[in-house]
Amino acid sequence: MGKILAVTACPVGIAHTYMAAENLQKAGDALGVEIKVETQGSIGVENALTEEDIAAADGIIIAADKEVPKDRFTGKRVIITGVQDGIRNPEELIQKIQNGNAPVYKPELASAGSGTKSKSKENPIYKHLMSGVSYMVPFIVVGGLLIALALTLGGEKTPGGIVIPEDSIWKTIESLGATSFMFMVPILAGFIAVSIADRPGLVPGMIGGYIAANGSFYGSEAGAGFIGGIIAGFLAGYVALAIKKIKVPKAVQPVMPIIFIPIFASVIVGLLFIYVIGAPVAGVFEALTTWLAGMQGGSSIVLAIILGGMIAIDMGGPFNKVAFLFGSAMIAEGNYEIMGPIAAAICIPPIGLGLATFINKRKFSPTEREAGKASFTMGLFGITEGAIPFAAQDPLRVIPSIVVGSMVASVIAMLSNVGDRVAHGGPIVAVLGAVNNVLMFFVAVIIGVIVTAFMVIALKKNVDGEPAVAVAGTGGGAGVVSADTVAAEPVREKSTPKAETVSSDAEINKLTDITSVDLIKTDLTGNTRDDVIDELIAKFNANGVLSSQEDFKQAILNREAQSTTGLGMNIAIPHGKSDTVKRPAVAFGIKRDGVDWKSLDGTDAKLIFMIAVPEQAAGDAHLKILQMLSRKLMDEDFREQLLKVTSEEQAYELLKEVQ
Repeated sequence: MGKILAVTACPVGIAHTYMAAENLQKAGDALGVEIKVETQGSIGVENALTEEDIAAADGIIIAADKEVPKDRFTGKRVIITGVQDGIRNPEELIQKIQNGNAPVYKPELASAGSGTKSKSKENPIYKHLMSGVSYMVPFIVVGGLLIALALTLGGEKTPGGIVIPEDSIWKTIESLGATSFMFMVPILAGFIAVSIADRPGLVPGMIGGYIAANGSFYGSEAGAGFIGGIIAGFLAGYVALAIKKIKVPKAVQPVMPIIFIPIFASVIVGLLFIYVIGAPVAGVFEALTTWLAGMQGGSSIVLAIILGGMIAIDMGGPFNKVAFLFGSAMIAEGNYEIMGPIAAAICIPPIGLGLATFINKRKFSPTEREAGKASFTMGLFGITEGAIPFAAQDPLRVIPSIVVGSMVASVIAMLSNVGDRVAHGGPIVAVLGAVNNVLMFFVAVIIGVIVTAFMVIALKKNVDGEPAVAVAGTGGGAGVVSADTVAAEPVREKSTPKAETVSSDAEINKLTDITSVDLIKTDLTGNTRDDVIDELIAKFNANGVLSSQEDFKQAILNREAQSTTGLGMNIAIPHGKSDTVKRPAVAFGIKRDGVDWKSLDGTDAKLIFMIAVPEQAAGDAHLKILQMLSRKLMDEDFREQLLKVTSEEQAYELLKEVQ
């Protein structure tokens, strides 16, 4: 037998990834098989498989709960399974390769082998959408903030709107921001398609996204916006996937992913969007424009409600553009009191959602809280697109909230005769003197923002600031440890084993850098999970790690409510991230007769590591510590040695091996 390769990965890449890698390596050694394992963890790819490795391999094991590129394994025997199989059944996986019981990987049949346990439990539509959103967000943030900067420092009020002089450096900055926005929808569509069909979906997805954003292809001034981009992304992905399944001669197979699939999928998606999807979109929005123009003489409140709703519902998309263009046309006719309500409504979604992330952090993941800061800033400059990341991730709760808030602001502005003499919105236009009745403009904005913020907070469920991604269990299930949870201010071991804070640039190389004898208890007495949690929190409190035991316990329990942190094999790693944590630390306890932690393998937790991390944390040192801990805990001898210690000092000495 030659050589077996493996790739391990989980959604966050902290514990599962390295536990599976460790067990596969051990199983290979025990069976006398040469094995090399590539880990795709939170700090990147490590021990990467080379072309030479793949060429010499007899087979490849992919134990992953996230998408792993497989084209490089074409023609090799490949087993595709969940990361849990890599942890629990490594010998069985290796023996399947040895016995020739693994199928030969063919790109056109890739989707047939990708049904891991985790994916059976995960909504694939949501997974594909989130993949696109994650790549789109940086473009929104960079583009929005560059445009906001250019408008603030270089903008001048003119009858046609806020204008930046052509010969100004700020015009160049604005162009850079606009360029970033131009990529937003194609990137969204492209990476939705990649999530569905792997790399062959990228080109048709981006082309479809560009067509969706550029209405000139199908006679629409507004385009189809980010909603059209989502449609294009899914269309491109599934078209490419369908073409991949077509059986072709072996001589053609190698060029299918790079030539035939992208070309045919791009043509199909492009033509469908231009002639089937795009043209009706153009007709709908032309009819909307005519309808709005016909409402001028009707009820001003109804008109304000409609305009406010259109501005918010797709956040810079076609509905938004139709309302905005209608307001701009009214300015040209000398009617400024249509653009006034629009200007107020424009900023409600981004500011309202940004405010919501400040008010109640537990309703938003760490990524959303960071996006909230950028969203709030973008709203001040009338950039509605800042709300898109929130709406894309949770449309059923976010979109109604921003629509209602924008409607409220629009109606108040309309009733107060707020006018706007420039074709732009947000507080920036009032600051620059383009708005009349400024006081009521800000009243409308503040009330609309408050309505949006409190409505979205009321509708959203607590997430405790962490995305639920697997560290134990299958897929998005048990044992979540998020990258954001464990990235914290590094600390260094002192001359005595005390968990004390040191400079932020200190290097952490072992677990004992963030624990101490005083944070260890080898005879936990609690009879329930919550009793044990209380004991370990008491250790933190006694050593000055916490400013509030109650708040930190709530963070721990909120995390447990998402999914158990019982990893199985008698291990549990409860963890919490909170403002009440003064410095990062790890407490360790042994419950010799075990305690029910609802672990997926049914075992009681005996070895419990509790991780406490400050809310404002940085760096990846603690990711490395957790990865080392996960690897070491796969060593059965090490676990047995931990269970046999009779004192805190012995446990501390043994934990020094985790490095």
